[in-house]
Amino acid sequence: MRLATVPIDPPVLLAPMAGITDLPFRRIVAGFGAGLVVSEMVASQEMVQAKSGVREKAELGLGEQATAVQLAGREAHWMAEAARMVEANGARIIDINMGCPAKKVTSASGAGASGSALMKDLDHALTLIEAVVDAVDVPVTLKTRLGWDDDMRNAAELARRAEAAGVQMITIHGRTRCQFYKGSADWAAIRGVADAVSVPVIANGDILGSDDARRALSLSGAAGVMIGRGAQGRPWVLAEVAAAVFGGPRPDVPEGAALAELVAEHFEASLSFYGVALGQKVVRKHLGWYMDTARTPAGLRREVLTASDAAQVRRLLPMAFDACEEAAAA
Repeated sequence: MRLATVPIDPPVLLAPMAGITDLPFRRIVAGFGAGLVVSEMVASQEMVQAKSGVREKAELGLGEQATAVQLAGREAHWMAEAARMVEANGARIIDINMGCPAKKVTSASGAGASGSALMKDLDHALTLIEAVVDAVDVPVTLKTRLGWDDDMRNAAELARRAEAAGVQMITIHGRTRCQFYKGSADWAAIRGVADAVSVPVIANGDILGSDDARRALSLSGAAGVMIGRGAQGRPWVLAEVAAAVFGGPRPDVPEGAALAELVAEHFEASLSFYGVALGQKVVRKHLGWYMDTARTPAGLRREVLTASDAAQVRRLLPMAFDACEEAAAA
């Protein structure tokens, strides 16, 4: 798969997840092998105006291989300006968010009825898509849902109109906005979108591993898959899926001391990226997921997550993962 001059190989993508898929984590996932990693959603107007808290998110890995920058917004002017800004700074792909279900994003009293709220007004949604496509030369992609609710499943119509406007790839989460993350993703419903357009469609939602990916592809007719929470604590899972489903090289899955080293590298990268105090808070959830994956004993897990300073975490991490290796050997 290729978007203009940008190869998406393998067609296994990392989903944007607020507070999770920051630059340190995306770099680790990309290092194992992913066709594309997508930045956390960035509010276009806030980024252009450089409001408080957005500069950190603006460290988007611009210019790095296989990275897309995801923009959200409600006004065409700000979407276009943000797109120009990230393209000028090296973005290789720009993704438009029309799928976020969070109330603070979809509510008119929040971020201005953006995200999946835009599926309630496709004419307005198209003005945003056209503004971004017209503003930049890099490929523009779209991520959305099946619709707002079961009475408004209009993803196929949005996809057709987005393709006509110049969007080069469309990712569909197999739920409506009103489902949030409840129930199961309806991969079969994505087929209606894949059949409606000629650009690649990517299936997203509840894809945790290779078996899920195979089933999602079979039911949806999609060209690839996007993985979100399945990568939490397992940044190698995209490479595992790529190997099993698309024939890519199998990753070396770290265990024991090797996993401890990977986690320590992630910890240090977060401290370097955010600063020590904030970095230790931000990375804590990742440490928990890594220890869940490794089945770290509960007492040691708790000790790592409640450690008061970075030096204490550094001391505990090798024990947290060596303990797992020793338990497995026994």
